Amino acid sequence: MNTMNYEFNSRRSMISARRGMVGASNPLAAQAGLNILRMGGNAADAAIATSAVMNVTEPGSCGIGGDCFALYYDAASGKVSALNGSGRAPADLSLDVTRALGWQRMNPFHAHSVTVPGAVRGWHDLLQRHGTMSLADVLVDAIHYAADGYPTAPVAGTLWQRNEAFLRKADNAEDYLPDGKPPQPGQIVRLPGLAQTLRAIAEGGPDAFYTGAVAESIVNSLAARGGLMSLDDLRAHESTWDEPIHSNYRGIEVYECPPNGQGLTALIAMNIAREFELGELAWDSPGRLHLMVECMRLAWADAHEYIADMRRADVPVEQLLSRDYAKSRAALVSSARTLEPPPLAGDLPGRSDTIYLSVVDGAGNACSFIKSLYMGFGVGIVAKGTGVWLQNRGAGFSLQAGHRNCLAPGKRPYHTIIPGLALKDGALWASFGVMGGFMQPQGHFQVLSGLVDDGLNPQEALDRPRWMLQDGLPGGDLLVEEGLPYETLAALASMGHRLVPVSGLRRGIFGRGQVIRAVDGVLHGGSEPRADGQMAAF
Repeated sequence: MNTMNYEFNSRRSMISARRGMVGASNPLAAQAGLNILRMGGNAADAAIATSAVMNVTEPGSCGIGGDCFALYYDAASGKVSALNGSGRAPADLSLDVTRALGWQRMNPFHAHSVTVPGAVRGWHDLLQRHGTMSLADVLVDAIHYAADGYPTAPVAGTLWQRNEAFLRKADNAEDYLPDGKPPQPGQIVRLPGLAQTLRAIAEGGPDAFYTGAVAESIVNSLAARGGLMSLDDLRAHESTWDEPIHSNYRGIEVYECPPNGQGLTALIAMNIAREFELGELAWDSPGRLHLMVECMRLAWADAHEYIADMRRADVPVEQLLSRDYAKSRAALVSSARTLEPPPLAGDLPGRSDTIYLSVVDGAGNACSFIKSLYMGFGVGIVAKGTGVWLQNRGAGFSLQAGHRNCLAPGKRPYHTIIPGLALKDGALWASFGVMGGFMQPQGHFQVLSGLVDDGLNPQEALDRPRWMLQDGLPGGDLLVEEGLPYETLAALASMGHRLVPVSGLRRGIFGRGQVIRAVDGVLHGGSEPRADGQMAAF
């Protein structure tokens, strides 16, 4: 079914507009993007403005010390391009270095897990290719909120407080502990170090981050904790523009960024699911949920085996997305029992905090954008005097010699953050994403199934209770959100699924999404009910 439900079957109505729409998990950030659209900027311009404010208002989820990815739909050409704004391991960091430390896997809170931050260069490159404004234009609101202050949002503030012990042990984190403790929801927060860094970037472009005083602070702060990143590593960093990968799900062409991101996982799961008539089963029935979980188990087995930096490893994307392969994998699924977990080739950490945002402008251009520090406040190091938290994306490397994703100098790690786009007959159908570590491809699969198989509107699709295979493991426990029928849960347990119910604030592990649907010249948006955000439109 490819129609959309316009009835009100949600606790929150979707938003509809024609001239532009921005969805983000913080209202101030969404409004910053809308301001840019009102000023005549396009989807790329608004995405960077929104991302920059998120850096200030949700510092425990994203930052310019992290990475970004984007999918951009150009309405004039009908083309989708994929920006990989992820960083690489330092040139002096090798498998031998970690072996000398006795590591069997990456330590996510050691300086060796810090890869070169890619977000700032990604901002610049997105604007250069698709934008109409400068960094100085789009960073105005972010600089204002960092310098003059903003009230902490409820969910973000609560999570900030829950990280108090981590923050007290972090290096150079004083700005993020106003009055010596994390801010409470509603408390005014100012981040003077970050404001200064954002001003420098606005004035000097990405070179103000990758060279000079900021770069020196990054290198010195890491060296104090045993890190090996050099000024040359930062100076040499560049984004890449890739051909997006895509697959057709019941008439909708779904686009993801190619590996080293894990969007391939969502496409594999959808390809396998296409072999079953999910839309003929009730969305919350044990039969449908069981089939979807089993498709996801098989997709995760492939993800752990194959996803890696495609410039440094062979990743057989075409074969993995072929119809014959999907049919062979679907044949392994039993309607009565859960699968024995396929063997894993890699072992990856499973916790992540990320921000996702979606923008569609009045001309029909769309930017699906995602940015992250990985594990909350990253590695636990702020580059001294800059307000810049440093990511720990290097924790995504395997230390298994010969594995596609094994650590190597100058290599990108397995990356969890993935934006999504969907077209129908070459026209924009949806800009979407669901953030949250290994939840992300599972969220893409579930939300798209609601949109496509059940004709839900964006808000309804985001409102539905979700499930997640824990840590992206084929044999992992099945986490289930409150709201699913008890009868369904009992039936799933009888099929062999190991269920872990999740409620309250912990529901945030099921991701925080934004969806904008384009229908006959009208934009319809839904924003995640598990977060602080909103759709802003005009």
